[in-house]
Amino acid sequence: MPLNRSPGQPRSKPLAVPVPESGCPVDALISLIMGPWTAYIIWVLLQHDSLRFSELKREVHGISARMLTDRLRRLEAAGLIIREQQLGIPPHVNYELTVRGRELEEIMRPLEALARRWFAEDQGNGRAIAEAPPAAAVPRLHRI
Repeated sequence: MPLNRSPGQPRSKPLAVPVPESGCPVDALISLIMGPWTAYIIWVLLQHDSLRFSELKREVHGISARMLTDRLRRLEAAGLIIREQQLGIPPHVNYELTVRGRELEEIMRPLEALARRWFAEDQGNGRAIAEAPPAAAVPRLHRI
């Protein structure tokens, strides 16, 4: 049973995405998802209904527990994910995307396709992208 809410209680209402100094709503959204590891976390959560912290850390290769905690807190504050703590020994904390968070799939799929195409083009032209892992190491988004 979750500690964050009672059974039958609606999930918390999403908070507003922080507005940057520019006041541009697109800039606000891009600023939120472009932080270190943030898009990767969202991408992994799009492939699962719910993940425990340890499972999420394992799926997001190379992230530290501290960074993952920070990113999850930011996403939760923006109303993109829900954190549910379940009683037990040891207690379990699960993370899942909200309806708002799942809407990001509509923009992440085309971005994934574009990134893969650019990566392939750059590899074909002899230019390497240092940060990009080989295509085989990057899991694809799966339809849920």
